[in-house]
Amino acid sequence: MPHTASRPLAEGPRVGIRHFTRDDGEEFTARVRESRDLHRPWLFPPATAEAYAAYAARLIEDEDRAGYLVCDREDGAIAGYINVNNIVRGAFQSGALGYGAFAHAAGRGLMKEGLNLVIGHAFGPLGLHRLEINAQPGNTASLALARSCGFRLEGYSPGMLYVDGAWRDHERWALTAEMRTSG
Repeated sequence: MPHTASRPLAEGPRVGIRHFTRDDGEEFTARVRESRDLHRPWLFPPATAEAYAAYAARLIEDEDRAGYLVCDREDGAIAGYINVNNIVRGAFQSGALGYGAFAHAAGRGLMKEGLNLVIGHAFGPLGLHRLEINAQPGNTASLALARSCGFRLEGYSPGMLYVDGAWRDHERWALTAEMRTSG
């Protein structure tokens, strides 16, 4: 179902999460351009209006994806984004997470709070059982976020994803609904 509302789906003490909208393009792309040094060589989010329009359309319209903006409750500014990609239903009920903080919000714990809200939404209203994070071994910030939110390391995949012109190795981290409720 297409998402058109920008109201928070869940809120914590400092951030709320909400769906992407087409109207978020100007702020989102400005934040991407400001964060280029932080994101490279790990992430390549859309930095132009045209690229954002295509990106947001996939997150809004594709039932196999769900995109969330992490917004600072103090001023509503977009602090980062978290996407649940490759959602598989049936017996699997799983999705793969992708995320990025923006430079002005990095290192403040906002993404940890946002990721925990997304996890709660994914295991609640979204009805998923398992979430996965695939991160390059050198991406210490991404790995630290996965670890701090209770994900467990499940393996190492050489040449797993094509990133920045080459097939890159990734660590595979996962969290299930039972892991979340048990600890």
